[in-house]
Amino acid sequence: MTAVTNTPLFGIAIDPNTVGVEEAFRRAELADASNVDLITIQDHPYNPEFLDTWTLLSALAARTERVHLATNMLNSPLRPPAMMAKMAATLDVISGGRLELGLGSGGYVEGMRAWGGVVGETPGERYQAFREYLDILQGMLSAAGRQFAYHGKFYQVGPLMSGPEPAHRIPFWIGAGQERMLRLAGSRGDGWLIGTIYILPEQLDQVNQWLDEGAIKAGRKPEDVRRGYNLFGAIQTHAGERFRFNRPGLLQGSPQEWVDTLLHFHRRYRHDTFIFWPVAGDGETQLKIFLNEIVPEVREQIQL
Repeated sequence: MTAVTNTPLFGIAIDPNTVGVEEAFRRAELADASNVDLITIQDHPYNPEFLDTWTLLSALAARTERVHLATNMLNSPLRPPAMMAKMAATLDVISGGRLELGLGSGGYVEGMRAWGGVVGETPGERYQAFREYLDILQGMLSAAGRQFAYHGKFYQVGPLMSGPEPAHRIPFWIGAGQERMLRLAGSRGDGWLIGTIYILPEQLDQVNQWLDEGAIKAGRKPEDVRRGYNLFGAIQTHAGERFRFNRPGLLQGSPQEWVDTLLHFHRRYRHDTFIFWPVAGDGETQLKIFLNEIVPEVREQIQL
């Protein structure tokens, strides 16, 4: 088994719901004042109760100073790649080099089509469209100040002058659950990130194999690709508190049980990135427990 060599990263998911704007700001400020690394926001524009993810992410950048900001995951069919490259570089410059991009091919085909997204008819076409999107986005961000052109089946760009130049090399996290996308994440991504409700722990050995094979085929080391989990669930805030969940992959337990679970994911499955995504109970209280109790203890235990 490949050793885990990356320093662990921790973060939180912030809900873009329209009724929770002040709560989003408050949670971002709590994260910024702690020692976690990432604030992330899901991207589902077809949900009428959700704010636009990019606008909210930009607003949170203005209210924070240290913590990095990431899409979790960017709905690529609904955001043109050339403009996305400019948007990403711009926010990275404004935030002082704190942007990270989580990218996905999108999971709700009907919603993306209704909103005019570039969506292929088959899984193979959707995979090809995502590859082209990644080519353009990575190509333009690395070609700032130079001419860039791309001609694919789904996307055509340029020739144009790319820019501005990002403040730092923006990391790419790829959300993937199937073999082709996982191999692509291994070959092209800085990290792989998915939720506990989509890939269960018993599937992680196979996932790691495909990520590793993708990395090796591309001439990379398996440890070059971070392994991340969106931790869907709830932290018990007092003894005896229990939540009734009706689907697998949702976590719950005491703070110590959460510490033990994260250490297990790290030691057994090589996970090095953990994003807390509360789904029940008092989310803000749980967030404080995650930031102030669970993260410091997991960091300390990993470094032993």
